[in-house]
Amino acid sequence: MTPSIISDLSALCLHTITTKPWSIEEAARYYSEAGIRGITVWRETLQGCKVHLTGQMLRDRGLEIVSLSRGGFFASANKVKRRLAIDENRRAIDEARDLGTGMIILVCGADPAQSLHESRKQIHDGIAAILPYASSAGVRLTIEPLHPMFADTRSAINTIRQANDLAESLDSPHVGVAVDVYHLWWDPDLEEEIGRCGRNGNLAAFHISDWKSPTADMLNDRGLMGEGCIPLKQIRSWVEKAGFKGFIEVEIFSNIYWAQDQHAFLQNIISSYRKFA
Repeated sequence: MTPSIISDLSALCLHTITTKPWSIEEAARYYSEAGIRGITVWRETLQGCKVHLTGQMLRDRGLEIVSLSRGGFFASANKVKRRLAIDENRRAIDEARDLGTGMIILVCGADPAQSLHESRKQIHDGIAAILPYASSAGVRLTIEPLHPMFADTRSAINTIRQANDLAESLDSPHVGVAVDVYHLWWDPDLEEEIGRCGRNGNLAAFHISDWKSPTADMLNDRGLMGEGCIPLKQIRSWVEKAGFKGFIEVEIFSNIYWAQDQHAFLQNIISSYRKFA
């Protein structure tokens, strides 16, 4: 990635959750018209759609389908729920294959009714259970570590070191790691662990936004790039040094921005990406 790539938007990908009020058809049209070349599709936008036709529609708009979000949520104290999670992840793999993307982002899950150690074991076992199915479909399962504030119910994988350990223990080219700056910017081992991730061939995705201070909502108050305290360019340099050459994915959860005019928001995303990513 170079400054020219930042300028011409050829490496920019948007998650459909970023412009949540838009349908998948609207997102495809407006992203493409703005010069954006990558899209990560959230599964909610596919409800009621014929997935293979949606994939073709996106490609016809000149969009590369970077990944499908999201699978995971393997951890539960309830054995039936764990089994249902395996079934749901197989459905997500089918959707990724039909959509025409080779990657699913995993939010791994957690359950406050049990220890984090037990949740992490169930996450390992859950990914291992669906890995042969993902491999046969040509889909990479990409583990996204989440900020520790989500360790109760969303993910027991909270550092990139834990994600690296997990990916390495599974030892498959169909398992990877996503670096999301919102979740990882605070980690004192981040540079070292991004390098490790790259050396082992596991660095699969790079997500950006910003951490607003103060943060008004744990989940839905992410900032535009340059609006907060994350050292975005420094982290991008570590990702580049580790050999990553994929899309830079903007993933913003924001009640404030979802309530605004999405066309104006899209232009602000592009402007902040060019200045601060």
